[in-house]
Formats: sequence, C-alpha cells, structure tokens
Amino acid sequence: MVAPISRKELIRKFRTLGYSGPFSGGRHQFMIKGRHKIRIPNPHLGDIDVSLLKEILRQAGISHEEWDKA
Repeated sequence: MVAPISRKELIRKFRTLGYSGPFSGGRHQFMIKGRHKIRIPNPHLGDIDVSLLKEILRQAGISHEEWDKA
C-alpha cells in the first residue's frame, strides 16, 4: 500500500533497496543504483504526496510490493 511519506523515510527506503545518496544535483538531489538515477523531492513542509511517490517508484522500476517490504 502506497501512502504519503516523509522525505527522510523516502531516502531510508531507497537506501534499503540498494540506492546510494542522496547526491547534490542541479535543482534536486538524486540517488543512484546501477543505471537507475532517481530525483529526490526537495525538502518542504508536509509529506510527499501519493501521486508523486507513485511516479518516483514507476521511474525507478520498483513495484508496490517491493516498496512495502523495504
């Protein structure tokens, strides 16, 4: 089940899934795993919305089941 998540928790889960970072980029930080490079939303008030999280997971090729286990 995908639910809103804090930026800190998003980074923790991606590290659990084998990503390294976050690294500084142009406008956004990013994390890397092999050939996959995902942009991390900038810090802001409140949690990361479900729609943005789903788009990040889609770009990273991570299933909802894989995400829930991380």
